[in-house]
Amino acid sequence: MPFADELIGDHTAKALIEAIAAAAPGAPLTALRTAAGELAPLSLRERSDLLRDALLRDLPGDYDAFARTIRAARDGLPPFSGWLIWPVTGAIAAKAIDDGGTDAFDDAMAMLAELTSRLTSEFAIRALLDHDFDRALAAVLTWTASPDEHVRRLASEGTRAFLPWAKRVPAIMVDPRATLPIINALYRDESEYVRRSVANHLNDLSRQQPEIVVETAAAWLSEPDENTPRLVRHGLRTLVKKGHPGALGLLGFTHAAIDIVGPALATTRIPFGGTVGFTATITNTAAEPATLAIDYIVHHMKANGSQRGKTFKLTTVTLAPGERRQLSREHSFREITTRRYYPGEHAIELQINGVVSGRSEFTLLAAP
Repeated sequence: MPFADELIGDHTAKALIEAIAAAAPGAPLTALRTAAGELAPLSLRERSDLLRDALLRDLPGDYDAFARTIRAARDGLPPFSGWLIWPVTGAIAAKAIDDGGTDAFDDAMAMLAELTSRLTSEFAIRALLDHDFDRALAAVLTWTASPDEHVRRLASEGTRAFLPWAKRVPAIMVDPRATLPIINALYRDESEYVRRSVANHLNDLSRQQPEIVVETAAAWLSEPDENTPRLVRHGLRTLVKKGHPGALGLLGFTHAAIDIVGPALATTRIPFGGTVGFTATITNTAAEPATLAIDYIVHHMKANGSQRGKTFKLTTVTLAPGERRQLSREHSFREITTRRYYPGEHAIELQINGVVSGRSEFTLLAAP
């Protein structure tokens, strides 16, 4: 993932200043110029928020005047696109909420749809959804019929329950069914860009209401197109990793009569930053073919000495009666920014069609 300053940095602030200066000649843009020098220690979202607030201070008029300036910047030169769009769309939403009127609210929703193809408006619409959920959701539903794939994708992506980098929308968390009409309208969309968002939206919902997700996926599979099975597999990926029976059954991973040997470890003492290798042998002992979703669980040592399991995808196979398959994998403990490893006792288990099997323990050594 790129660093924050590669996405929103000095160059972003400079581009935003140039675009607004061209649209509002004579505006000193003091707050934006100051903010440009204050980005360095901030996270990505904090950088966006800083530029948003600076833009609002530099353009203090009413909503209509603000919207005219932004549209002038959009239609003028220099180019008005890229990561500067995030703080701009955030400012549009904030200005409309501050106005308090339905005309400003509706115009802001329209502006976000207009700008989304230039980066995305998915973060900004969260504020409008939070402010007036029913009104915003009604507008979002109309976007599902837009001829622009970016707007259709915005309808799905902007209403995800757990959209990365975005604030939660309480109404979505309280009522997971509220956004189902959106993804029901889009799951057979012609655009892969849109369909992938729908799958991620469905996967988000699985963290709240697994049964609703399985019910929805089953309905989609009853009226599919050629892309629906793949979309559903992606949308159910978290439930499959958790071994949810309904999700597994929907994808054809039912109880299977199999013999499992392993996981067998190559070594039980792993240097910090190294890899642990393991093998397993699986045999179908039934008289029918067996379709298997095979994952493995690494039980990581935590700082308090307890363990926490994380599931990783291994493979999906179909074994003929009597067929045997040997599997192998190396799991890395290389240092990464999203996970901290602690030395001590760890373990690996297999999970096949939701059923956990075998447990092999190993020790992750302390860093030298």
